[in-house]
Amino acid sequence: MHILFISQYFPPEMGAPAARAYELSRYWVRRGHRVTVVTGAPNHPTGVLYEGYRNRFVQRERIDGIDVIRVYVYLAPNKGFFKRILNYLSFMATSSVVASCSTGRCDVVLATSPQFFTAVSGYIVSKMKGRPFIFEVRDLWPKSIVALGALKNPWLIRWLEKVELFLYRHATHIVGTVDGIKADLVKRGIEEEKISLIPNGVDLELFRPYNKGGILRHRYGLMDWFIVSYIGTHGLAHALDKVLLAAETLKQERIAFVFIGEGAEKGRLVRMKQERGLNNVFFMERQPRERIPLLIADSDVCLVSLRKDKFFFYALPSKMLEIMACGRPVILSANGESRALLEKADAGVWVGAEDPGLLADGILKLYGNPDFCKRLGDNGRRFVQTHFDRQTFAFAYEEVLEHEVKRPVC
Repeated sequence: MHILFISQYFPPEMGAPAARAYELSRYWVRRGHRVTVVTGAPNHPTGVLYEGYRNRFVQRERIDGIDVIRVYVYLAPNKGFFKRILNYLSFMATSSVVASCSTGRCDVVLATSPQFFTAVSGYIVSKMKGRPFIFEVRDLWPKSIVALGALKNPWLIRWLEKVELFLYRHATHIVGTVDGIKADLVKRGIEEEKISLIPNGVDLELFRPYNKGGILRHRYGLMDWFIVSYIGTHGLAHALDKVLLAAETLKQERIAFVFIGEGAEKGRLVRMKQERGLNNVFFMERQPRERIPLLIADSDVCLVSLRKDKFFFYALPSKMLEIMACGRPVILSANGESRALLEKADAGVWVGAEDPGLLADGILKLYGNPDFCKRLGDNGRRFVQTHFDRQTFAFAYEEVLEHEVKRPVC
C-alpha cells in the first residue's frame, strides 16, 4: 500500500502523537509499504522552529524510509487558545492543499488527532483522491480542551462538537487508542463495527533497561540522592504544581525532583520553585527522544501525573508504558484506566490525582527501598513486553488499513 499519513506532529518533535506516527510509519515501511507523512514545520510545544528547518509551504525529507513532507504552520506555543487555534487551522489548510496536490496516488488516507482539524484535512484529501479515510482518535476533542478550561464559549463548543460528529460519521473507519474513546463514540451513535482499538504501544528496541549512567546525577550533583523524574510536556493537563507542593514537604529528605521537557506551564513552575525556595527541584530542557531511556534509567522512580477530571479517567499516557519498558517503577498521580493498568502490572505505586500529601507518602514508600523498586520495575518490563509491543499493534493496524483499502469507496 501507499499510506498517506497526516499528522501535525512528527519527530524531531517530542510527545506521544509524534512518536506514534513515526514508529507506526517505520514499521510499515519495513513491511514493504510506502508511507508519506504530511506534517508541520517542527515547533511544538514552544512555538519556536527547530534548528535546521524553515517554515516553508513545502519542505521534503526522508527519515528511515518514510517520505516526510513538512508544510507551513502559524508558529505558536502550546498555550493561549486563539493562537493555538490559528496554528491548528493553518496546518489544516496547508496540509489539505499539499496532501491533495503533491503526494501522488495513494491507497488510503490516515489522519490523526489530537486536534481534529487534522482530520478535516484527512477528510478533504480523501474526497479529492477518492480513497478511504481513516480517522485515528487519540483524544476526544473538543472535550479535552473544555476539561482543561481552555474553551468556555457554549456556542463555539456546540459548533466544534458538530464538526466532530461529522468527521466520525463520514470517516470510512475510526481507530481509537483506549477503551474509553470507543465507548464514548458508541454512546454517541457511532456504529461499533466501524471502530477498531489499536492502543499506544512501546518501541521495545528503544525503550529498554539500562544501567544508571549518571546524566542527571552529574549535571545536578545528585550522586547519592533518590531521583524522581517527570519527563514530558509541562501542560495544563498534568497538574505539576501539585508535584511541587509534594516536593516542598520532602525538602528535608535527599529526594530530588527533576522535570524534563517544555510546555505552557513551565514558566509558572520555575517561578513557583524560586518563590518557595525548592532547592530539591531541577528543570532540564527538552531532550532528544533517543536520550529519554537513559534519563529514565538515571531515575529511581518516574512520575506520571494528570489532573483530577473525569475526562482523564480514560487516558492512558504513553509515557507510563515507556517507563515500564525501561524497568523503572512508576508513581502514578492519576485516576481511571491508567490506575487499572498499573495495578494489573504491579509496576508502581498509585497515589490518586492532585493530592500532594498522598504523592509525598507514595514517594517515601519507594525511597530507600531498592529491592521493592526493582521488583516493580521488572514487573513493568515483563508486562509491556507481553501486552504493549508497538510492532504487534502496527501489524494489527496494517490489517485494518488493508481491509479498508479492499472495500469499495462509497
